[in-house]
Parts: sequence; structure tokens; C-alpha cells
Amino acid sequence: MAFTSDMDTDGQRRQGPFWDVVEGRIAPPPAALLLGWELIDVDPERGTIEVAFAADERFVNPVGVIQGGFLAAMLDDTLGPALVATLPADRFAPTLDLHVQFLRPARPGRLLGRGRVVQRGREVCFLAGELVRPDGTLVAVATATARIRVVR
Repeated sequence: MAFTSDMDTDGQRRQGPFWDVVEGRIAPPPAALLLGWELIDVDPERGTIEVAFAADERFVNPVGVIQGGFLAAMLDDTLGPALVATLPADRFAPTLDLHVQFLRPARPGRLLGRGRVVQRGREVCFLAGELVRPDGTLVAVATATARIRVVR
């Protein structure tokens, strides 16, 4: 899968774990596979991303809606990649803080995550995003703080 923004500002193909997954050079992380993570669009210059998740029956609580921890994981797997897609190959950005507000129940099926880098510092970055149903109904919103680190 190729994106118009998979090249950096110098015209070089982007490198690093995020881009290795996108280009199929390495397998996605197990958590992304469990969540049914699918990249729809990414724009590293703008610091935005859109992804989809396939929420299945394994994610439901006793009343048949997706358990909040899975929704939080989906949001984390939206916001983090919005930032990581902007980083050089030798950098990663673990989440330091994730604040989720659950607005409506989500049922099994496709959910869309939209994330953005709100402010990027040299080390600390602020992220925001939302999780929506396919019809655009907002399910949950989140903000996060991440710290850019050298991959070791």
C-alpha cells in the first residue's frame, strides 16, 4: 500500500517500524492484529491519521457493547501512530498519558479512528483524536501525551 506522503521532504522513502508495517516488510504488532487495525490514510506533514478497527464479539461486555478498555486501546493505536509516522526511523514515542471520554456505546463491527498531533515538541508531544461509527456517530474521544525516544 502506498500513500502520497510515504516519501519525506527530501523525496526519500520513509523508514522505521511504522512504515515497515505499512509497506509489509514486517508483521503488524499482535495488539494491532487483535484490534483489526487497518491504515486508511496518513499525512506525516500534517500529523494526521485515519485508521479502521474490526471490533468483534470477543470485545463485548455482558450487555453486548464493546468494553471500554478495547476502545481505549483503539484510540491509543490511533493517536500513537499519528505521531510515530512523523518520526525518523531511529525514534519511537511511547504514550505517557491517555485520557479517554466514552460518549456512546459501540457495538461489534467497524470503527474508525482519527488522530492528530496537536503540538510536537523536541521530546514531549500532545495528541488528540476520536473513534466513530461508520455513520460518523462519535463513540469516544481521547487526548494523549507521548515522549519521543531513541529506539534501542
